Amino acid sequence: MNFHLITLFPESFDSYIGSSIIGRAVRNKKIKFNFYDPRHFVKPTKFQQKNEKPYLRVDDKPYGGGAGMVLQAEPILKAVDKVLKKKINPTGKRKIVLFSAKGKIFNQKIAYDWAKKYDDIIFITGRYEGIDERVKQALKAEEISIGPYVLTDGDVAAMVVSSAVARLLPGVIRLESLKEESHWNLLLKKEKDGGIGKNGLEYPHYTRPEVLEYKGKKYRVPKILLSGNHKKIEEWRNKRK
Repeated sequence: MNFHLITLFPESFDSYIGSSIIGRAVRNKKIKFNFYDPRHFVKPTKFQQKNEKPYLRVDDKPYGGGAGMVLQAEPILKAVDKVLKKKINPTGKRKIVLFSAKGKIFNQKIAYDWAKKYDDIIFITGRYEGIDERVKQALKAEEISIGPYVLTDGDVAAMVVSSAVARLLPGVIRLESLKEESHWNLLLKKEKDGGIGKNGLEYPHYTRPEVLEYKGKKYRVPKILLSGNHKKIEEWRNKRK
């Protein structure tokens, strides 16, 4: 799976994609991240002082007035065109995603569908007041939100979605681990026993120590989990799903 990110700040992903499960998947060539800065697709502004670093403008004031600045369409469209011209996987399917607070809410079902269906996903991450609406229109991009709230940028959303999709790819995480986690039931046509209840959530988890002391209080692992009686443990877990 190739993730292509159109972002003004590709460096914000450095530590994330180099760490933990995502970092291992990158090293094992299960996934790959490619970055495209819209600034690389614009010309410097005319009124530059001598020896001054060129100012590469990618935003402007919104038509009709309003607070803040809007990312221009042309630099983003040129960046996406560069991705589309690449012959990374000529026979594979590609998906273009634009992050927006007014987009469709992302969930586990979408993550599974994308992991199964696409070889390349292009993420367009916004900042400021958003992205010129014509980007969505021209590219027929799917507008996605990761929740009913507003972020300072779309880079965080791109990390969230790429994580959710990547972990469903073969060889990234053991299948057994996936089948007993929250929202797995969204992927099933019928309710099945996979460690998930009808509400789609997992049972509570505990690990060592058996007794946790915090601020004068003791928090113990439920005795049933220490009993070794797997039938009783399963019944206890089912009641708490």
